[in-house]
Amino acid sequence: MKLSGLDGRLLALREEAKKGRDPTAADETLEYLLGLIAEKRPRRILEIGAAEGLTSCAMLACSDAHITAVESDGARAARARENFRLFGFERRAELLEGDAGEILPLLQGGYDLIFLDGPKVQYRRYFPDCKRLLNAGGVLCSDDVLLFGWVRGEPPKKRRMLAEHIREYLNVLESDPDFHTAILELAEGLAVSVKK
Repeated sequence: MKLSGLDGRLLALREEAKKGRDPTAADETLEYLLGLIAEKRPRRILEIGAAEGLTSCAMLACSDAHITAVESDGARAARARENFRLFGFERRAELLEGDAGEILPLLQGGYDLIFLDGPKVQYRRYFPDCKRLLNAGGVLCSDDVLLFGWVRGEPPKKRRMLAEHIREYLNVLESDPDFHTAILELAEGLAVSVKK
């Protein structure tokens, strides 16, 4: 499904979110995810860093999947719940509010797709649970792993630690023998890791 095939109200909410401080996946990243969902037909999806739930709503709109969405910010989580109701997805969407580092260890496995789009400095911390929760043949998509070219280049002084955290995460991801990983230059970079 192309973005143009999504509900106009959802597209308008995405445009509004881009103007403010409430993040949403970049258009090209979301379009890639929608294509992946059309190809793989996942039954269960986990989104870490759901914000207002707009990416979850788009993924639900083009599938029959059930989504578990994790969001730490209370106001964003409330808006995500409202959006799930607005688009009629409340039966297929579960929103867990809190720190993903505390929530992930409590979840049971069986996810076919995980979209990791939470705090970048926590990606490495989240990885063992993502690996445990993902089915064989499932896909882990880690967003924003190139960060304005900082990860492979020279970051501004204030962003060096952030870039280093992501470099460490990519090293762990790319060296894990249980995954086949490709880094796609979509938006700010998307790591696509298929679990063997």
